[in-house]
Amino acid sequence: MVRTKLPQGLPTRQQVLDFIAAADEPAGKREIAKAFGLKGTEKIALKALLKDMAEEGLIDGNRSAFHRMGGVAKVTVLRVVDIDDGEPVAIPDAWQPDDGIPPPRVRVREQKGRAREASLKVGDRVLARTEEAGAGWIAHPMKKLPANADQLLGVIEFDGAGKGWLAPVDKRVRNSVPVSDLGGAEAGQLVLAEPAGRSPRSGMKVTAVLGDPLAPRAFSLIAIHKHGIPFAFAPEAIEEAQAAATLPMSESHREDLRHLPIVAIDPSDARDHDDAIWAEPDGAGGYRAVVAIADVSFYVRPGGKVDRDARKRGNSVYFPDRVVPMLPEVLSAEVCSLKAGATRAAMACHLQIDAQGRVTEWRFTRALVNIAEVIAYEEAQRRIDSGEALPHLQHLWGAWKLLEAARHARDPLELELPERRVVLDQQGRIAEIALRERLDAHRVVEDFMIAANVAAAKALEAKVAPVVYRIHEPPSREKLVALKDYLATFGRKLAMGQVITPGLFNRMLKDVTDEAEKALVMEAVLRSQTQAYYGPRNAGHFGLALGSYAHFTSPIRRYSDLLVHRALVDAYGLEQPRPHIGDLPPTTGLADRDRADLLRISEAISMTERRAMEAERDTIDRYVAAWLSARVGEVFDTRITGVQKFGLFATIIGLGGDGLVPISTLGAERFGYDEKAQRLVGELSGVEFGMGMILKLRLAEANPLTGALKFEPVDVAEGVQRIERRGGRIDGKPKPKGKYIAGARGRPANIRHQGKGKR
Repeated sequence: MVRTKLPQGLPTRQQVLDFIAAADEPAGKREIAKAFGLKGTEKIALKALLKDMAEEGLIDGNRSAFHRMGGVAKVTVLRVVDIDDGEPVAIPDAWQPDDGIPPPRVRVREQKGRAREASLKVGDRVLARTEEAGAGWIAHPMKKLPANADQLLGVIEFDGAGKGWLAPVDKRVRNSVPVSDLGGAEAGQLVLAEPAGRSPRSGMKVTAVLGDPLAPRAFSLIAIHKHGIPFAFAPEAIEEAQAAATLPMSESHREDLRHLPIVAIDPSDARDHDDAIWAEPDGAGGYRAVVAIADVSFYVRPGGKVDRDARKRGNSVYFPDRVVPMLPEVLSAEVCSLKAGATRAAMACHLQIDAQGRVTEWRFTRALVNIAEVIAYEEAQRRIDSGEALPHLQHLWGAWKLLEAARHARDPLELELPERRVVLDQQGRIAEIALRERLDAHRVVEDFMIAANVAAAKALEAKVAPVVYRIHEPPSREKLVALKDYLATFGRKLAMGQVITPGLFNRMLKDVTDEAEKALVMEAVLRSQTQAYYGPRNAGHFGLALGSYAHFTSPIRRYSDLLVHRALVDAYGLEQPRPHIGDLPPTTGLADRDRADLLRISEAISMTERRAMEAERDTIDRYVAAWLSARVGEVFDTRITGVQKFGLFATIIGLGGDGLVPISTLGAERFGYDEKAQRLVGELSGVEFGMGMILKLRLAEANPLTGALKFEPVDVAEGVQRIERRGGRIDGKPKPKGKYIAGARGRPANIRHQGKGKR
């Protein structure tokens, strides 16, 4: 390499490096020249020097900001690639070293008190200030950047000129983008792609070919990649899990409950079994009960490789065709799972339930259990209804009747929220999609789990021990004002001066007798609720009407529950003698760093929970769209679930497929958008489309790749009655006074006249 001759006054290479390292602001050519007092030809020589240093691998960057090669610019764009111990880990977004040096991993320090909804997740891009810290780098976010330059998941298409395009599977991204580097992908294949360069004109380059997007099991794969869900365990974690699975349990240090006929009642397709229950009468009108929970903390050591992987996941993610477990399967589906006829390690919650259904006593032990039977919800309900249930099952129902009475007295929020169920055949193809039936058997298990979760929270509070609470805050004033304004649009009141309780909403719903209006009010109440989250400071659970609540009953699939188990181990001296696994300590309680940093951990697992919910919902939407793709053109009974300026959102009654009704399909009339009332209103006719209304709609499109559906009225002329704009006439007749409401009570072919005050 020909080196530039250094004129007098020009800094040396080391001086440049020292200046870049010490500068508080981004150091570019202008800043370096000013710092060394360079002028005229010296600036030209500096430009050549910096070019030489870049070619030698000493610095990287451009004229506006340089940094040491192998380092990170002081202000740069970072992309989050991992969540480690609850903290985002990122790499420079435009890292393209010529010699293949791997990008530095930068730990992102989010500001304390940052809103939970704003927490960074895998795939997010941020503009950040960076600094060296010891042997690594840390970054302080300045601004979260739009996701339009992130990795895209889509399907390869070719136009008539043979040019490749990426059709995104995310229905929020409407336009296809050009592909400059196919990476071997062929037409119709599902791929991951990222920007090929910094300019939008650079197009996308394919980074991974995932195969046929419509193949069985592909819909969950799309969600896994779209949401950045970790799905492969490190070999070291699997090895550690296998070693933990072979460790013997110390029977002498556990309460032996193997004589009790404890049963697990679960979905018929359950992949793992966290919990099992038992009850018997106490002779005084109440019941003694045991809620046995898989003793995951016995197998998963704090700070170990399995523990770190579990924390990154935060929870298991359940899809119709697969589960992405929080723990390796040797633990989640084998030694931790409470299988029938097998001795298992359990954390036992002993409950004393009085005749009024109040839990008056509780204690926690580490135990040995042998599950008498694993029963599907439907089968347990059938036995009870037919009178075939054995005494141990009848006792569970008897204890539940008391818990149910106490629940009614507490008056928690009761919203009827149907759950869609996708049934696949052995080839992974859709066999059926239906709404999941809600049985008493579901309520039995639910109320026992709630009782155990409350006991866990109160037991830890009694010892002034750390608690990861499950928190559901009351609705905010802003949301209550919006609900009040909305209810007022059809004659219902919500007094703002009173104490807002779940029972208030229950009574509001009970007073509504019209089913169409009840669905409308229920949607509004649901929208007013806050999102539940995890945290170390108790704020109660509004929806359940409980003052203290923690998740204890599902440690196989939720990291929050594992933390609660560890806290109970510490608080009540439940440590078990265990041999070492490698260099890991034998402790099964809370690690000191977890005890000191529960807020950050709670925020991280709240984020992973939201990520899982979005991924599961997206996958169900794709399955529903695939199921309906063969039924395009059919007419369905639908209910309006959303109203916007550009149209309506409607869901198929009994199936749950959500789709758009573009405003252009509603006829020639102009519609105004009433945001408070959540309605579209015809400017001439007064025709209204509002939340909760029932319409017959024709399915116009169903896209399995995005999960998007599109509807249109059955017959605009018949269902909405086209407007003749001249003179404000409807079907040639003068428009009468009053409002017109389209499709209420499922009669979209007619328009019902309603005078003022009758809404």
